[in-house]
Amino acid sequence: MARLVLVTGAAGNLARAVAETFVQQGDKVALLGRKREGLAKVYGGEDAQRVFVVADLLQPDALQAAVGKLGPIDVLCNLAGGFAMGDPVHATAAGDWQKMQDLNVRTLLNAVQAVVPGMVARGRGKVVNVGANSALRGAGKMGAYIAAKSEVLRITESMAAELREHGINVNCVLPSIIDTPENRAAMPDADPARWVAPAQLAQVIAFLASDAAAAIHGASVPVVGLS
Repeated sequence: MARLVLVTGAAGNLARAVAETFVQQGDKVALLGRKREGLAKVYGGEDAQRVFVVADLLQPDALQAAVGKLGPIDVLCNLAGGFAMGDPVHATAAGDWQKMQDLNVRTLLNAVQAVVPGMVARGRGKVVNVGANSALRGAGKMGAYIAAKSEVLRITESMAAELREHGINVNCVLPSIIDTPENRAAMPDADPARWVAPAQLAQVIAFLASDAAAAIHGASVPVVGLS
């Protein structure tokens, strides 16, 4: 039976690979982005297996209304997020800390608050979050980003402990550098063959959202390629 999979950050490179993976499995994918034009640029248009959801993840009331129109959601993939290098911790402006929190933590929290109550009511569901392998340890001039992604790990573990008795699996992936056009442009001297291809990461996300992963709760799975 086809499931309904909600993918946040749907205009991004990883989301395109994740959506294609679920579609190939026969699932229906709800692609959530801030602008319909951005979604249309990536996917062309909607069809029987792809629907667009236009909402700002930082506007919880509007998000709740948009998600409420979809019907029961079986899988939530929290892909929305953002990365930025910065200043040393002691010199990082409050706005830069908040930006990383908004992009990587508030978006996730608002999405789960919109979706998870419905999963609890039905007694089933899968949530897959995207952390970062770099969140496992501190690094210079990445404090705000690493702090935010570290929160994703702890939130994943807490949700897993809270929801496993409700038939809901919550796990996350920890990618290293993802092979995207933007990363290739930013690091022209690097070898992208050592990075993680979006399709590879999508396969791991799809596994964590599958019945085969029913016994996995609160895992943070490193997906690091050869890096």
